[in-house]
Amino acid sequence: MHLKSLLHFTENHRYCVYRDFCLSSLDSKMLSSVYQPMVGAFAISLYHLLFQQIPIEKLGYSSLEQQRRLFLTLGLEPSEKGRRFLIEQASLLEAVGLLQTCRMYMPEHEDYVYEYELQQPLSPAEFFNTQHLTLLLRDKIGKFAVLALREELWAREPEEFAVSPGGHKENISLAFYDIFELNTHVIDYELEQALSEVSTTRQHGVRTSADDNALNYADIILRFPKDSVNRAHVEKLRFNHEQMGIINYVVNKYDLSVQDLCRLLDEDGVFAADGGVNLDELQRKANLHFRQDKRRQEQREVYAGKVVSFHQSEESADPAPQEHAVEMEFYVDVPVQFQSKCDVHQYNMMLRNEPYTRLLKTFFPGSVPDNFFDIFDKIDHSYKLPGEVINVLIHYLMSLLTSGGNEQRINRNFVEAIASNMLLKQVNTYEKAVQYIRDQAKVKGKQAAASGGGRTRTYGNKSARLKPEIPIAQENHAMDTVSEEEFEEMLRMAAEMQASKKKGI
Repeated sequence: MHLKSLLHFTENHRYCVYRDFCLSSLDSKMLSSVYQPMVGAFAISLYHLLFQQIPIEKLGYSSLEQQRRLFLTLGLEPSEKGRRFLIEQASLLEAVGLLQTCRMYMPEHEDYVYEYELQQPLSPAEFFNTQHLTLLLRDKIGKFAVLALREELWAREPEEFAVSPGGHKENISLAFYDIFELNTHVIDYELEQALSEVSTTRQHGVRTSADDNALNYADIILRFPKDSVNRAHVEKLRFNHEQMGIINYVVNKYDLSVQDLCRLLDEDGVFAADGGVNLDELQRKANLHFRQDKRRQEQREVYAGKVVSFHQSEESADPAPQEHAVEMEFYVDVPVQFQSKCDVHQYNMMLRNEPYTRLLKTFFPGSVPDNFFDIFDKIDHSYKLPGEVINVLIHYLMSLLTSGGNEQRINRNFVEAIASNMLLKQVNTYEKAVQYIRDQAKVKGKQAAASGGGRTRTYGNKSARLKPEIPIAQENHAMDTVSEEEFEEMLRMAAEMQASKKKGI
């Protein structure tokens, strides 16, 4: 029994008991001979006391009573010591599978109501096939006592069956429709409606327990203001598990606390006219809160002069009600920075199920750059691409960054062009997104192969004209040197030519 405070479990709290079985002689034998050595006589007495709260000839629920009745019947003091002892005994029954304890918050009384659901003891065959229960019984009474107890609870087959193990057994039983015929041409709606209204089966969907990491209705209603206009809408979430799933999805996506969620649910426009949650408006407000909290955290880091990592560990329960698997034919390769952290199965499951906000944190262990977050925030809210498609797009862009030579292309226009192309081709699933990036990789490979064959570059299908090669005069060091006589003769000839020009003028 998980309780954060003993004040949540007192003799003044009310309780009811539920069971859908009746104890047989074999069940009583199992309780006294098998379960009692493991949990003790007091825990078995508590089990019998809870069983007797419902008449032996009936199934279902008992009436609501104060837990003071349990304390007085068991001889426990209604004090802190008595509460701890009762919680301990109930926990022993829960551990061996004889009891399940739930609590429900009642807004009209502003308090909890406890429900004890009894479980039928296991049959001898089921019990001794359960390893941890058998080992616990061995630790309590010893190995030989366990074997003797098993022989005592099991009647052997006749010797004639044992000596002929190869005998053929034929099932000669008749089926239901071989004997009886039903009039299926007439449908009795009144009978079906009456049977559904007085159904003895338990509505398990109403009491499914939420995941430990997910917020439940009690966490929200305890902190929600009573004088709020949206109080009536929040109270309707008690039995609306679909709306609670949407709220938990937003909480997990934007890492909201209970207090943050209550503040967002108290704002205008979060609930529609019919009382349902307006997902787009709630996500918009949650995104603004997420961005503001991110900026405040960065400012605190700067002022404090510390470097804090925002990398957050993976959680056990899916924001979504169901975790989707990935077929191996649609697996993508693990980037270099993740090869030492996870294998290909874990990486693809992360791409398929994690929100893009958390995926960006894994690629940027420190702080996600604002320009990257702005790009994918617009794609999420404006383009309405599914989360798994955005994750595949992030993987594709990161692979371009790590491949080299494409850094200048990862900008807002480039990313929005890819997102627009995805919308045009109706890429709305994980498998289509993976096939899309594979097709893009093939196209880029063909372009690289075509451009690598020659040195001529083309722009707009027009060949660029190359500059003509101009010969360059070079000094000839092989020329013979001029003697002094020849140099004087050349000077003399130059002087004569200069004089003749003057006379002609």
